Amino acid sequence: MDHQNLLNEVKNIHFIGIGGSGICPLAEILLSKGYNITGSDVYNSDTLERVRSYGIKVFMGHKKENINGADLIVYSAAIKEQNEELVAAKNQGKIAIERSILLGLVTQKYKNFIAVCGTHGKTTTTSMLTQIFLKCGFDPTAIVGGHLPAIGGNSIVGKSDTVICEACEYVDTFLRLYPSVSVILNIEADHLDYFKNIQEIKRSFRKFALQTTQMLIINGDDKNVLAAASDVNLDVVSFGFDESNDCVAKNLKQKGAFSSFEVFCHEKKIADVSLKVPGKHNVYNALAAVCTAYKLGASKELISLAISEFSGVHRRFEILSKVNDITVVDDFAHHPTEIGVTLKAASQMGCARVIAVFQPHTYSRTYAFLNEFANALSLADKVILSEVLPVREKNEFGVSSGDLAKKIKGCVLLKTFEEIAEFVGKEAKAKDLIITLGGGNIYKCAELIVEKLRQRRD
Repeated sequence: MDHQNLLNEVKNIHFIGIGGSGICPLAEILLSKGYNITGSDVYNSDTLERVRSYGIKVFMGHKKENINGADLIVYSAAIKEQNEELVAAKNQGKIAIERSILLGLVTQKYKNFIAVCGTHGKTTTTSMLTQIFLKCGFDPTAIVGGHLPAIGGNSIVGKSDTVICEACEYVDTFLRLYPSVSVILNIEADHLDYFKNIQEIKRSFRKFALQTTQMLIINGDDKNVLAAASDVNLDVVSFGFDESNDCVAKNLKQKGAFSSFEVFCHEKKIADVSLKVPGKHNVYNALAAVCTAYKLGASKELISLAISEFSGVHRRFEILSKVNDITVVDDFAHHPTEIGVTLKAASQMGCARVIAVFQPHTYSRTYAFLNEFANALSLADKVILSEVLPVREKNEFGVSSGDLAKKIKGCVLLKTFEEIAEFVGKEAKAKDLIITLGGGNIYKCAELIVEKLRQRRD
C-alpha cells in the first residue's frame, strides 16, 4: 500500500506501545504538528509519564475499545499480530502501520534530514550531533535511541527544518528512509537472524547510501563502509585516523580511558576535543559528529565546546554508583566488537579488577559469534553469565550460555539476576569495577548489584 500522502489524510493517531523508545518521539513530533494523539501500553515507565505530561491520553492495557475514533494505528515491532488493538484495527478496516514506516513519513516533512547508521555507535553519535546542533542554536528535532540528559529524554521537537535520527539496518528498516545527509559509522556482521552474511549487509548499506540525496559522511578507515559508498554520485566526506581521509583525528592523547585530540578537515584545524566518555570507539563517534556538524555549517568554537561537554547517554558506559570504593557501570554492548572496546575502556579506568556480567542477546547472535564473544569477554578479570535472552527467537541453534561459559576461564553461569547480584555482592572488593553488558534487561541486574553492595556497607 502506498502511504506517501497518509499524514495529509489523517488527524487522529493511536499508538500501540506508546511508551516504547522508538514510538514516543514520533508521538511527540506529531502532537507538535497538530495531530490528535492517543496511546496504550502495558507497563508504566518514565517515558510513559513523559507522554502523559504532554496531555496525551494513555490507556493502560491493550483493549479494542482504545482505538475508537482513530484514523491511523501505529504499532512497534514488539507488538504481536494477535494484539487485541491490532486485530480490531484490521477487522474495522483501519490503516495500521509499523513504526518504521511512520518514521519514514515523518522525516520526509523535514528539508534537512540527517540519518546516522552503522553496526555500532548510532545512539552515541546521534546524541553528540544533537548536542552540537543545540549548542549552535540550530533548534533541531532529534530522535535518539537512548536517554540523552541534555534533552531530558530520547527526543526533542525543534522549530527548524532539521531532523536528526538513527537509522537501523535490522530487517532493512533504514531502507524506508531517504535522508539528505547520511552518516555511516561502520559495517560489521550482525543481525544474522535476518541477514545471511556480511555481503548481504553491505548490499543493504549500499542501498541506503544510494537513497541519500545530498551528502554521505563515512568512516574512511572501515573497508566495508568504503565498499558500500563507492561510486556513489553524491558529495562524500570521509573521517578517520588515516591521512587519506577528509577529516582526520590528530595528536591523540590518552589520560586513562579518556581521549583528547584535534580534528583537521583538508589540513584546516576545525576542533579541539576532550572527551568525557571513555574508549577509542568514542573517538570515532565524536569524529563523525564533528565532521558532520562542520560540513553542515556549525561554528568551530561551538563544536569543540559542545563535544567536550558531552557526558554520555543512558546505558552507554553509564556509571550507576560507587559503593565501598566499588564502581558499578552499565553498558548496552551486545556484540563482540562492542564488548571488546567497552572492556578495554573499563580496564583503563584505574581499577583493580574488571568484573563483567553479560546477558547474551538472541540465540542467533550467540551462536554466530560464540568464539568472538569468548575472546572479547576474556578481557575482563572475572566473567559472570546469565541465560540467553531470546527476544524474538526460538532456540533453533541448540546454543546456550553454558556453551559460552566453557570457553571462558573461570566463568560463572547463574540463572537469575538475584543469584548474580548475590554472587557479585560477595565477590567484589575495593577498587573493583563491575560492568553489566547486554542489549536486554541486564540493567535490572546492575540495580540489584548496587543494592547488595549498599546492604553490605550498611
